[in-house]
Formats: sequence, structure tokens, C-alpha cells
Amino acid sequence: MTESRTAILAGQPARKPDLKPGQLLSRGVCRHLISYDFVTVEELTPTQGLRVDVMALGPKGEVWVIECKSSRADFQSDHKWEGYLEWCDRYFWAVDEAFPTELLPEGTGLIIADAYDAEIIRMGPEAKLAPARRKVMVQKFARHAALRAHAARDPDLTLVWG
Repeated sequence: MTESRTAILAGQPARKPDLKPGQLLSRGVCRHLISYDFVTVEELTPTQGLRVDVMALGPKGEVWVIECKSSRADFQSDHKWEGYLEWCDRYFWAVDEAFPTELLPEGTGLIIADAYDAEIIRMGPEAKLAPARRKVMVQKFARHAALRAHAARDPDLTLVWG
């Protein structure tokens, strides 16, 4: 039985896990994007071998990918980011205000974030997805969100997933 489930059964509030720096940036980004009427999911796999930090779905079906980098080393170790470009309409980096933004490639979006909010500093250039690719991404987004919601409603379900 999971620690959270045990705490609930014992009548105690579940202890929230400590979030890593990149997860804190993701949280701030997700909170901010709601103000643009975008909904978000974290850690979505668009295709085998890639996992985006945040995928955002806009009110008109726009698909944005946001990669959260908590340090220079985190950024320099990311060799897959260009593979994300073909899975979104716009691509962004999200970093904190201390991050050396001159390291980030030109022609990408920039979001400055913290654990509580964010601000889009530079809009990522638009490269519209083909309709068939957009359909696939919206379906992946919906399934990912539904599975996350189900797991939140039924924490024991994670035991079935392995």
C-alpha cells in the first residue's frame, strides 16, 4: 500500500512529495498558462524516446511544448529538445530568473518562472502542426490527462499499472 493511501486510511492528511526544481518551474508555468485559457499536462510522451515537461492545449487546439530547465547543467545535458519541435505549434524554454538565458537557442520561446507563476518573455515562433499530427497530439493529451485524473481519484490504480 502506498504511503499516501496509508496516511488516508489512518485519518491523517497525505504528505505531498517534495518537488524537484524543474517540477516547481513546471507548476508555475502551468498556473500561468491558465490565464491564456490553456490547459496543461506534465511529462507527456509524444513519441518513443521523448518526454516533454509540459504540454499545453489552447482553446483553439493550439499545442505548445515547454521544457523546464533548472540549471545550466540541466540545459546542457538536454540533447533531445529539437525532436520536440515536430510535436507542437510553439516551443518554449522555462527557466528561473537566475538562469543565463543567453545559452538558450534563438528562435525558441522563453518563459521566466518560479514555483507560483511565470511570464512569457519571448513568444516561440509558430510552426503549425499538420492536421493528422494535431489529432494524434490532442488524443495523447486527452488520454494522458484522463489517466492522471483517474489515478488521483483512485490511488491504488497505480498498483495495477506496475
